[in-house]
Amino acid sequence: MQYLYSYNVCHHTYASSILTVPKCPKVRRQVYVVGNSEPRENIGVLDELIDARDEFAKTMGCRSYAEFAIRPNMAASVDVVMSFLNDLSDTVRHKADEEFNTIKDFKRRVCNDKSADLEPWDEDYFIGMMKSSAHTVDPSVVASYFPLSQCIKGLNVLVESLFGATFHQVPMGDGESWHPNVIKLSLHHPDEGDLGFMYLDLYSRKGKYPGCAHFAIRGGRRLSGTNYQLPIIALVCNFSSSRGLTARLNHCDVETLFHEFGHALHSLLSRTEYQHFSGTRVALDVAETPSNLFEFYAWDYRVLRTFALDETTGDPIPEKLVKALNASRNMFPATDLQRQVFYSIMDLTLFGEHTSKPVDTISAVADLKRKHTSWNYVEGTHWHTRFSHLINYGAGYYSYLYARCFATTIWQEVCQGDPLSRSTGSAIRDKFLRHGGAKDPSVLLKDFAGDSVIKNSGGGIIPDISSLCKEVGL
Repeated sequence: MQYLYSYNVCHHTYASSILTVPKCPKVRRQVYVVGNSEPRENIGVLDELIDARDEFAKTMGCRSYAEFAIRPNMAASVDVVMSFLNDLSDTVRHKADEEFNTIKDFKRRVCNDKSADLEPWDEDYFIGMMKSSAHTVDPSVVASYFPLSQCIKGLNVLVESLFGATFHQVPMGDGESWHPNVIKLSLHHPDEGDLGFMYLDLYSRKGKYPGCAHFAIRGGRRLSGTNYQLPIIALVCNFSSSRGLTARLNHCDVETLFHEFGHALHSLLSRTEYQHFSGTRVALDVAETPSNLFEFYAWDYRVLRTFALDETTGDPIPEKLVKALNASRNMFPATDLQRQVFYSIMDLTLFGEHTSKPVDTISAVADLKRKHTSWNYVEGTHWHTRFSHLINYGAGYYSYLYARCFATTIWQEVCQGDPLSRSTGSAIRDKFLRHGGAKDPSVLLKDFAGDSVIKNSGGGIIPDISSLCKEVGL
């Protein structure tokens, strides 16, 4: 069973959501330090993981685990990826520094201290304050338009508008469900019949997998000339279950739901001869493209107005509110992008070649943060030992940036003009989703979005970043 999950850019750490609250800088610092320095046992666990993967890679004839992980992908080599990331780091640096200075100047005005430094524990607090002062976005008002039941209807709007299909709840057999909250849906097309099945397990509960993820339970495959094994997937989230189907989502949760739904559609709509190539079983550096593409749908007013309805009046979410949400998100885009570049370089470095062992991961990450971000490293912290993507996406975190570049180009070139049209849906399905991993990913991308979507570099393939630069304002 394969799974893919969200990197959840809205809340990059649990501590960051708390750090938007305390006014006292001493409290913010304490929260930051404690939140990013526990548990210390994870330092040793990460060391063991790095050593084990390094030993495994060398057994397989590779110089490092990063080389082993990247070799089958479009990038083909560690050098290609690292060169891409370093170039992107240089590209984003100037605007990220400008944003850093804007936040620092704001802090100095608020604190009435012209010499105040901007510290890492200030980031979420002052960015939150700046966004609140610039754009009136009441989270409770936003959430009132996103009851979970309506969001599920929103998924149906997407498949009906784009692909002419609909979801229908179907009964489950004895022992088929693993919890009473789980429901099973069939994706049905009026001409093609059932296309696949999706379990929805959306509510948090004790002992449950803690993140949001798409699990491919069974891949599709050709059984005979007229018979096809239908794919089965599970879409798992952890939304508050205190109010059941009347639970309300914040917009970040809506974005996450759409992200995972992009993975689900990749599995449900692929039609491959062999299940090894079904759906998301593709080169890792293209796997996150559909999920990133459908995040754009979660921010587009033309999409949101179809299902984000006031619980009392039935009125659609105001366009003014959606514009405010987008404006708030776009206030510090270079800072967000720089963070993702830093994460990717860190991941690649930790699982790359090392001249000595054990690797001092704390020093390595501290040096990378100083080099590739505008922010200081705080002595005594080791937040990276809680960065779960090092386990699930070891030497592959860069794939989120690859996918973001691909998805941004696809959105701008293919979808943005009319995101819910049947012609847009046909392009998404027939030129991308249908092929799963059975078609060369570079050919797949060029056929879908044009030759300029990718570039050859050092024997591997990198994304064109022009669409991303346009989005970020570089």
